[in-house]
Amino acid sequence: MYAQPTHPASDDVDSEIAAADALARQVETMLANGSLDGTAAQFAQPRGADLLRRTAAVEAWHDARSNDGLWQYARSLEGAPYPIASIRDEAGTAARGINFASQDYLSLASHPQVADAAARALREAGPHSAGSAVLLGNTRYSLALEQAIAGLVATEHVALFPTGWGAAFGAITALVQAQDHIVIDQFAHASLRQGANAATSNISINRHLDVAHVRQLLGAIRARDTEHGIMVVTEGLFSMDSDTPDLAALQALCHEYGATLLVDVAHDLGAMGPGGGGCIASQGMLGKIDLVMGAFSKSFGSNGGFVATASRSVKRHLQLFAGPHMFSNALSPVQAATIGECIQIIRSEEGDTLRADLMRNVEGLRSLLAAEGLTCMGIASPIVPVLIGGEKASRLVGKLLFEQSVFVNQVEFPGVPIGASRLRLQLMSNHNMQQIKRAAPVIGQTVARARAALAAAEARRRDHGANTAD
Repeated sequence: MYAQPTHPASDDVDSEIAAADALARQVETMLANGSLDGTAAQFAQPRGADLLRRTAAVEAWHDARSNDGLWQYARSLEGAPYPIASIRDEAGTAARGINFASQDYLSLASHPQVADAAARALREAGPHSAGSAVLLGNTRYSLALEQAIAGLVATEHVALFPTGWGAAFGAITALVQAQDHIVIDQFAHASLRQGANAATSNISINRHLDVAHVRQLLGAIRARDTEHGIMVVTEGLFSMDSDTPDLAALQALCHEYGATLLVDVAHDLGAMGPGGGGCIASQGMLGKIDLVMGAFSKSFGSNGGFVATASRSVKRHLQLFAGPHMFSNALSPVQAATIGECIQIIRSEEGDTLRADLMRNVEGLRSLLAAEGLTCMGIASPIVPVLIGGEKASRLVGKLLFEQSVFVNQVEFPGVPIGASRLRLQLMSNHNMQQIKRAAPVIGQTVARARAALAAAEARRRDHGANTAD
């Protein structure tokens, strides 16, 4: 005999229907308020004679989103970036849950050896470099760090920068002159794109990861200009798509056309590749790339950046003409000691274990999210981008996940193109499978709920409009 449905099961179904209806009505209100509409693009170039007052429109847009719990920026972390973390949103609402929003891929920001190294440097040298690296801002810690990075990327000379953004911007603007050319991947970091725009108007944008298109662009440039320089700009790992270019092919093209290759390894160095050498090491290109630049903010427990080169004269030129190096205070002794200790761990057997733990987490999460019917972009890396598409759905998913204590970065324009919004989940080596198994179905169900609620709310609005017209 088949078991008869029980009242609790019926009650559960009724409860789910009621919850879905309530969410749809909530979304309908958001649509009416305009908090789900628009993108930052419409506020990027305000008009008007008063530079300050013309920013009011973006604040009104922020207020509409914030009032409906849809402003997912400017959150604050309480304590270290652990897998289970306490955070507050900009309005002060507190939550504690599973943290996929912090960039600490190898969990070194909370490693006891790293904390001890920072404390020793603080006691010995204080918290401040007290000068530009060109003047008296260097310390024994920063000089040792230059050597440690050189060993990690197998390139002899290193210039340090106070931020990764500054390293990217500084490298391009120091080396590329107005008459030179830049070929840059369409999805390159904003720091690289802004550096290119500041350096020259001769910019060609290549289709993402398209080596044949790079060849076409280089050929066209050299056909009309054999006298000036060309810089080809790409990344080791693209953080919004979690994919990587063919570095050997790009470097070969640069040799063929007399160009210089710059590879930004901000997201992969330390966390991926043999010995932590990133995608350059994975592709057998250590010591073979013209210029390697990166940031310490993902796997090295600190802020800061670097540019590595085989040429002493290039380093000297960067020291003199890269504005963020010349005119910013150098990394503090605490920062330099922190990063140096992280590099020692990264290059040790413990580093191999941390990378293995990280990739176990990555592969487990990608598999579970795929089972939920979600699209995980790119390759297995510390970043798991989940494509959502429309900004309305993405914003709603971000809000609902926060309410369920699963913290992710909801990314839309200008981080990604309009209509290509996504969740960017960032894994750490000390996440565990219990956390991942708990979070994956929550994410999958939340995406489904958000899309269903949006469809229902928009259908109601259309029906209301049709009834009003009648």
